[in-house]
Amino acid sequence: MEENVITRETYINHLEKWREKKVIKVITGIRRAGKSSLFTMFIAHLKNTGVQENQIVYLNLEDMAHSALLDSSELYNYISARLVQNKYTYIFIDEVQNCAGFEKAINSLSLKPSVDIYLTGSNAYFLSGELATLLSGRYITIEVLPLSFKEYLKFKNADSSSLSPDSKKSFFSTYMNCGQLPYLAFINDDMQLVRDYLEGILNTIIIKDVAVREKINEILLLQKIIKCICDSVGSQVSVKKISDTLISSGRKVSVNTVEQYVRALCDSFIFYQVARFDIRGRQVLKTLEKYYIADTGLRNIMTNAQSNDFGHLVENIVYLELRRRYSTVMIGKSDREEIDFVVKNGQDFMYIQVSVTVLDSAVLERELKPLRHIKDNYPKLLLTLDDFIPEASYDGIIHKNIINWLLEPQAE
Repeated sequence: MEENVITRETYINHLEKWREKKVIKVITGIRRAGKSSLFTMFIAHLKNTGVQENQIVYLNLEDMAHSALLDSSELYNYISARLVQNKYTYIFIDEVQNCAGFEKAINSLSLKPSVDIYLTGSNAYFLSGELATLLSGRYITIEVLPLSFKEYLKFKNADSSSLSPDSKKSFFSTYMNCGQLPYLAFINDDMQLVRDYLEGILNTIIIKDVAVREKINEILLLQKIIKCICDSVGSQVSVKKISDTLISSGRKVSVNTVEQYVRALCDSFIFYQVARFDIRGRQVLKTLEKYYIADTGLRNIMTNAQSNDFGHLVENIVYLELRRRYSTVMIGKSDREEIDFVVKNGQDFMYIQVSVTVLDSAVLERELKPLRHIKDNYPKLLLTLDDFIPEASYDGIIHKNIINWLLEPQAE
């Protein structure tokens, strides 16, 4: 269990809503996003509500101490022997995919009365096989993202309500450039530590979550594909375009191979593929999607933090926050114009444009034009880093400062 654990209330509240419901809770997300820490937090929460120590079974299947449990029968027998009669037993298993055939053990345990099961995995691959087949309709996924800016300030012991605008900008700059993974909040005053930590995570993801699982031997090619996607964050890109870029640099590679590698990288939660949405036709398009990275610090490691790419970093931060807040996030197409983001909750939509600054009137008009051409009455938002008080409105399009928007209170 980790030191310096600071409670992430949004996730705890979500888990509490599903507590003792007859579904398995599967916690997903990139390595070091805080999945194990979330277990620590929720176990503490359970104990605070009266749950006894013997009602909790916690296993980390990356720990050599539990190597004997990497067999599904051994895992099942170990947990079955610890079930408490006439009370709920709460089962927490970290990196469950390390156990061969874990699906059968989990399926059998889930059939027992008064069992509440929580799993984590750092690769979406384990959700696409037997687990989905055996447990169809009997599990839910909860995605853990790296820290929001609001959480980051909490980790830094900074009260946003009392910070000056300049202090908020300074915190935001570090948050964006060093990254959002929780441990970074404790070490980002030392850039060498930050770089070493991020490079270690990146290498672990490349080797353990992608290469080993997908039986990929060409690590150098995988790294080149990662760099291609990082260079294209916030831009429309296709697998063929990535393939063409590699071929033009002298590397022979097929589109099918690139597609396999890109899918594996998305399955490891390092990248998110974001579909394009035709606003007028109300349909998802199958071409020219965008990719965003789970942590902008990782991107800076791969691209050497090009200073002229500030806008794409800001856009990536906005994407991650929209992913926290809304069930569906897409990029938009309206006739020939592009909308940075379209979000959907239920049957409701919202349209968002992102720009570093619109102080130049020509830039302002360029950003507003696509939003003005959308003829429905759903909310439209322009997000920039410009300072202005109060919030501005252009023909119903609300203009907000990104940092203030990140710190807005959200309904649970």
